[in-house]
Amino acid sequence: MVLGIQIFGALFGLFLLYLTFLNFKRKEFTVNEWALWTALAAAFALISLVPDILNPVVRTLNISRKMDLLIILGFMFLTAAIFHTYIVARRNQKKLEEVVRKMAMQEAERGKGRRT
Repeated sequence: MVLGIQIFGALFGLFLLYLTFLNFKRKEFTVNEWALWTALAAAFALISLVPDILNPVVRTLNISRKMDLLIILGFMFLTAAIFHTYIVARRNQKKLEEVVRKMAMQEAERGKGRRT
């Protein structure tokens, strides 16, 4: 059963590498984004195939199982990703409000010119 999960994890990592490569070739990723996602996918595949490389980290942090470490890291990553998404959404919201405000002011100025 463990070997099946390891193979599935490695295939998932390879699939992420493929998707990252496609998005980079379509110019949807910058070089930095490509490097980040490639490193994460490669690390995921490597940890899936050789989970014993986490033993020193697990012992140092006094965590009982490797899976606990991966779950903690997953939650940390998801929290950071959600925070980043929130910041980007707020920036876009502020920019949109500014554009709408400028358009409304221009429309109001045009409306004043027609009345006189």
